[in-house]
Amino acid sequence: MKEITPHELRRMRAANERFLLIDVREPYEAERCNIGGTLIPMGEVVDRVAEIPKDMPVVMHCRSGARSAAVINALSTRYGFSNLINLKGGILGYGQAVDDSMTCE
Repeated sequence: MKEITPHELRRMRAANERFLLIDVREPYEAERCNIGGTLIPMGEVVDRVAEIPKDMPVVMHCRSGARSAAVINALSTRYGFSNLINLKGGILGYGQAVDDSMTCE
């Protein structure tokens, strides 16, 4: 599975690269803190798979990287996705590495 670091995600954003950021956490988690991704909770991913493009990079994240890794594995295995990228360390890693003013706890 392909992963990127929080610093690589920041660079992609700064360079205005074409990609989609998807947050697979629950709505209450996204309300506490977010980094601007499209919210598709893990339990809704299969029902909303048509919203996930196959023709551009899609960076997925959760709190720590474990749920998004599971979602990527399922989508790759069951639906043939090959463009999915996990945010290493999730939003907690992003906060520690890129924006230490974030409070996600």
